[in-house]
Amino acid sequence: MKRIIVTSSILALTGTAALAGGYTAPQTEAVVTPAPVVVAPANYNWSGFYGGAQLGYGKAQDAIEADGVVGGIHGGYLKDFGNFVLGGELAYNAANLKETISGDVPTTAKVKSMTDLKAIGGLPYQNMLFYGTLGASYVDAEVGGSSYSDTVPLVGLGMKYALNDKWSVGGELDHRIGNNFDGTTNDLNTTTLALTASYKF
Repeated sequence: MKRIIVTSSILALTGTAALAGGYTAPQTEAVVTPAPVVVAPANYNWSGFYGGAQLGYGKAQDAIEADGVVGGIHGGYLKDFGNFVLGGELAYNAANLKETISGDVPTTAKVKSMTDLKAIGGLPYQNMLFYGTLGASYVDAEVGGSSYSDTVPLVGLGMKYALNDKWSVGGELDHRIGNNFDGTTNDLNTTTLALTASYKF
């Protein structure tokens, strides 16, 4: 009987000691989920309307010999047929390609702007598009305070790279052939190389 009482007392004291600290729930670390990053799919679809801006370098030759910064805005539409892409684009470039022509009275000549309407045809590869352009450009120039303008043929090459499903960047080289510019006997050729950024709607 004495042994039973002693054993019961030991068990009671052990249980009391175990419960004295209370129950502590195991700690779990919060799971952090990274924000999703939207990237362009491996086979990007170029179909849709788009708009954006361009900035680059321009050079005028023959009647006006000058170079400098050009830049502006563009908008267009592309249709992706899978193995090839077709579309059209309208682009405006402001310019200040200025030359001072020496003489008895120095004269300033400059190309002020180029407005391009062009057809685009290209080959897509994953999220890139390699393309050529063919169209017409309205070139606005000024010589000695007199305005000259003409619509001339345009050819070009370019590349676009889709960053995600909305934004793309690229580069484009365009050449405008201004033979007998504005009915004169002078030619005015202009070339632009620009970086582009476009948003697809």
